[in-house]
Amino acid sequence: MTNFRADSANYNQLFLDNIPLLDVRAPGEFAAGSFPGAVNLPLMTDVEREQVGITYKNDGQEAAIAMGHRLVQGDTKAQRIEAWRIFAAKNPNGYLFCFRGGLRSQIAQMWLKEAGVEYPRVTGGYKAMRRFLIDETERLIKSRDYIVVAGHTGTGKTLLLNSIENSLDLEGLANHRGSSFGRRPDDQPSQIDFENSLAVKLIELSRCPAGPVFVEDESIRIGQLSLPLAFSSQMPNWPLVIVEEPLEARIDVIHRDYVTGLLTEFREVDDEQAFDRFVEFLTSALYRVRKRLGGLKFQEVNALLQAALDAQREHGETELHRAWIEALLAGYYDPMYDYQLAQKSQPILFRGSRPEIRAWVREKSWKAHDHFA
Repeated sequence: MTNFRADSANYNQLFLDNIPLLDVRAPGEFAAGSFPGAVNLPLMTDVEREQVGITYKNDGQEAAIAMGHRLVQGDTKAQRIEAWRIFAAKNPNGYLFCFRGGLRSQIAQMWLKEAGVEYPRVTGGYKAMRRFLIDETERLIKSRDYIVVAGHTGTGKTLLLNSIENSLDLEGLANHRGSSFGRRPDDQPSQIDFENSLAVKLIELSRCPAGPVFVEDESIRIGQLSLPLAFSSQMPNWPLVIVEEPLEARIDVIHRDYVTGLLTEFREVDDEQAFDRFVEFLTSALYRVRKRLGGLKFQEVNALLQAALDAQREHGETELHRAWIEALLAGYYDPMYDYQLAQKSQPILFRGSRPEIRAWVREKSWKAHDHFA
């Protein structure tokens, strides 16, 4: 039998230390939202859980428990216990949890113990951990200073963030680049998964050196996901740094991200259909902004895009993409950014290229009363 470890309600330590978590809730519950790195090995399937729930509602807890044992027995029970045992062997420092830290996790613990494995659970389960992360998001947003990194499309704001220690990549957490062209080949996380990952990142940043946290300028929505209200309500109050890069350098960044890089991402997901999916992605993304471009401008940019895609399909040539990128920046993204920046009332702390901003960050002492009054 493995060494005994007590159940834990130290949620902060669980997330800070990236402790392995075994989620024994049903697959549908897991899909709606869990925690970074958690593994779903359910006690019951969605159908089994629904049957037990109906029995509980109609006949009470004892009848529901009996129904659960009838549904999960024999080889089915043995297979589920074996999956938990393998997880416990691979993750001896982990914990298991259910929704409230109650009956399901207790049953999983009991069955594991009967199989010779002592494995602790998270007290309060998913519900308590979720509440903890919501509260920590609100607390940590209020307890630290933030700087918003703004700049025209293609200035490499994410590249800059990833080179700064105290930074928060919201687009990375959302698996979306934050524009009409921002969707990635694989899906975005669920809203709850996004919020939980954001909270865990904020907790991790609380360990970083003193000073502000840098975050990219975002709208309330990133693709299909919404920033937590505690975050989006405060962002308009945070001071700015503006990334400024020449047009050719911006085209280079967009070309890498949305042409060569994006096609590589599609190939990693489905190599056979990659180029067709890539073409459909760019064509439909451009179509979504046609009203803002206006009919004639849309036709112009679309013609440039189709010519570039034809050349890429026939010869592997990607340079023609630069023409539609430049036209789209001039006809849509730059005017939109200039308008949005003009509406902002926050102080601008610094303007410069990515290297200049990195140098400025290294030189600052970050005395709060100097910069965030």
